[in-house]
Amino acid sequence: MTHYLITKWFGVFLCDKTGVQKEILFPKHEKEIVQRLREIEKNNILEEEKKIVKNTNVIVNEKRLQQLGTYNDGEPFFKTITINPKDYGFSQELLHGASLLLAQQRVDEQLQSEDLQLIQMVNALDDLIQTANLLSERLSCWLLLPTPKKKVKPFEKTLAVVNDEIQRLQDQIEIDMKTIAPNTSKIIGPLIGARLIALAGGMQRMAMLPASTVQILGAEKALFRFKKEGGRPPKHGVIFQHPLINRAQKTERGRIARLLANKISTAMKADVFTKRDIANELQQDIDIRLQEIRKK
Repeated sequence: MTHYLITKWFGVFLCDKTGVQKEILFPKHEKEIVQRLREIEKNNILEEEKKIVKNTNVIVNEKRLQQLGTYNDGEPFFKTITINPKDYGFSQELLHGASLLLAQQRVDEQLQSEDLQLIQMVNALDDLIQTANLLSERLSCWLLLPTPKKKVKPFEKTLAVVNDEIQRLQDQIEIDMKTIAPNTSKIIGPLIGARLIALAGGMQRMAMLPASTVQILGAEKALFRFKKEGGRPPKHGVIFQHPLINRAQKTERGRIARLLANKISTAMKADVFTKRDIANELQQDIDIRLQEIRKK
């Protein structure tokens, strides 16, 4: 007789054409249910699923469960079988509480993600740079006057502390970028790469952007002005900071910016989705294309 493995939010069930033949229910506690739902999200097989199919040939309708039986998501039985949680003593209130807890855990996990921490560091770095510029400007004006050293020394110490913190943040950003976005870091540099991630709103979002958008990240004001007033559209945003662009001839900058944007987009997709090291391959392509651009 054919058996089917069905997993619900409240338990696992072994069924045949006549209905449920065996079940293993989850503990009636929100945290226990959430723990199992998180395991399912991660494509892991539950202990209850392994236990209920022991020494039984089963059909499953989830790729996650392929190791336990024959995978067939088109089997009509899975659509016709109804397993009611109330029949097993599980209430809608328990499902509601578990859903809220699951959502909270997802939010907390997302807020702790490394790229969001990176964005905060980039924003803090920008604030510190702005502060350092203001302090430096004020100090320069002050020193134009015949001022006793003891009056400006505390101010100079404050500026030195801010500059030290700028350096510390830059160093930390470089370390983090080489860990969480190694391909992007190698292609465009860790600091520019981190700024692109911050402008995009995260690595996942940046990986989904077309290369043409990556190319002008940071040039939003110029793009808005172009759409409103006309003229020439911006050719590049913060990637202009890369020496390959800002040291190139003006006639080559647009093409080099497009080239880098394409490779950055590919690098970020690898960093987010495949985790493959493709930086050397991308860099070779860049070197070849640069030679072609410069010949023209």
